[in-house]
Amino acid sequence: MTAALQTSAAAGFDGVKLAIMQKRFDGVTRKMANTLLRTARSGVINTARDFSCALVTADCELLTAADSYPIHVIGGADLMARAMLDLHPELQPGDAFLHNSPYHGNSHAADHTILVPVFDDDGVHRFTVLAKAHQADCGNSLPTTYMGLARDVYAEGALIFPAVKVQTGYRDVADIINMCLMRIRVPDQWRGDYLAMVGAARIGEREITRMGRELGWDTLSAHARDWFDLSERRMIEVIGQMRSGKARATCVHDPLPGAPADGIPATADVIVDSEGGRISVDMTDNIDCVPVGVNLSHACARTAALVGVLNSLPTPVIPNAGTLRRIDVTLRENCCVGIPRHPVSTSVATTNLGDRVTNAVQRALAQIDPNVGMAEGGAGLPPAAGVISGADPRNGHAFINEVILAAGGGPGTPVQDGWLSLFCMGNAGMPFYDSIEIDEMLHPMLVERRSIAQDSEGAGAFRGAPGIRTEFRPVDCDFELGFVSDGTVNPAQGVCGGLPSLSARQFLESDGGEITPLGTAEQIRVRADQKVVSLSNGGGGYGDPTTRDPERVRVDVAEGLVSRERAEAVYKVALTADLRVDAAATAALRAA
Repeated sequence: MTAALQTSAAAGFDGVKLAIMQKRFDGVTRKMANTLLRTARSGVINTARDFSCALVTADCELLTAADSYPIHVIGGADLMARAMLDLHPELQPGDAFLHNSPYHGNSHAADHTILVPVFDDDGVHRFTVLAKAHQADCGNSLPTTYMGLARDVYAEGALIFPAVKVQTGYRDVADIINMCLMRIRVPDQWRGDYLAMVGAARIGEREITRMGRELGWDTLSAHARDWFDLSERRMIEVIGQMRSGKARATCVHDPLPGAPADGIPATADVIVDSEGGRISVDMTDNIDCVPVGVNLSHACARTAALVGVLNSLPTPVIPNAGTLRRIDVTLRENCCVGIPRHPVSTSVATTNLGDRVTNAVQRALAQIDPNVGMAEGGAGLPPAAGVISGADPRNGHAFINEVILAAGGGPGTPVQDGWLSLFCMGNAGMPFYDSIEIDEMLHPMLVERRSIAQDSEGAGAFRGAPGIRTEFRPVDCDFELGFVSDGTVNPAQGVCGGLPSLSARQFLESDGGEITPLGTAEQIRVRADQKVVSLSNGGGGYGDPTTRDPERVRVDVAEGLVSRERAEAVYKVALTADLRVDAAATAALRAA
């Protein structure tokens, strides 16, 4: 019997019925996701899979977000649904709403979300489905969806839609569509992505309606209540496995022009109450919003803290409204990791500083209980995950897209090494790294190299993932590249004796050998005779590297992740000429 079924039986629930019903709900969001993946036009959606689908109750409680990015929906789906209700108290079947406002519960302006309320046959609002997708272009003043140096939302220039009605009676509101077609640089591409999101949301609406008619709407509502109660009980049990205590940790984002010269800190005060089954995260002791684009939206600040907790639990749980009842996140207004006031820029809210919040929570939990928590994950977003734009010489068409060739490596944990293709903490490894062949087919670019950077990992008993070196260039043209990176000054730190990763590095290299260093946030023109060289951060290590299993070190050396020299100097593991562990020499190294 699984732990969940045991919990449900002890609580008086029919565990089998609950599991089957929830699988059906999860299947709804997976059908929505499959629709988005197969019908969207932007590479950032259909190649990198930068989208999420979720389902909330009529009371705006998150029921399921199967196969979604945590940063997109875990702490924000309820806020978006609540904004829809507050702004449109009179909902009707056939309505759909376009929402991307970071001041009304959305993540950041580049994430367009379609919300569709679902009604029973008596016209009672029962659920809301959400389909969210990162856009290749959102109308920013510069051709990028990440404007790290934007002093405010006006400098961003993005179209902001606070849950604006975009369909009524299942028909588009043409004025809204026309505004987007006039402002967005690739209008046909956006139109295709919009139709994909609407299609996904309508499939969710159809499937929930089918379930309601088959099983009874009150049965669906009762399931949601029981599922939340069961999830809360399960969360109490899991927190009960942890040590009680409190700790503070600070992670620092690299400096940006206009922000503090020594970087932007994210400090988390964490309390674990094992007996009470509650975890509290206080983010109020942080600086005010800064005149750059990395401030967190309310949804992203809240979600980043929640992700740090959920990552660190000794037993995995399912994130939903019931689970989240046991986590308290305290934020304050006008704080860079809190609740921003319009017109503060939150252009980069889903990644950089949000990852620092997650890392701070993970490190604090590791201080409280060395059997949980994590080290810091590799920082984002390097040039290898930047937005390229220009005119394609092959057909004369304009192009713009975020290429996701590489980003941060995963952190070491108490039980395993870091995940190589994590990308960033808030996305939980869900993005797919781009296929080189597809990127080269869709854009005038050549990827000359994508390889693991040896000796770049944060060493530990469980090491962080290594960084990735990526080299790419335009073909028969120049193109623009926009990115907002991190980790060149402040690499991913280790915990519990683990070591930091190698710092990130990035530069342009011309065919003549001229090197042009790149800063943290850039919008640059890359010439046809130049290539972009991007070395992303690896993850920090967990635990003393001299206690790492020598066999694991041997495998790392055999796979080219770690050099022989580093194995001996840092991990204190000696290897023979034929790559076997020299037990006697290793024991002597570690004894010394």
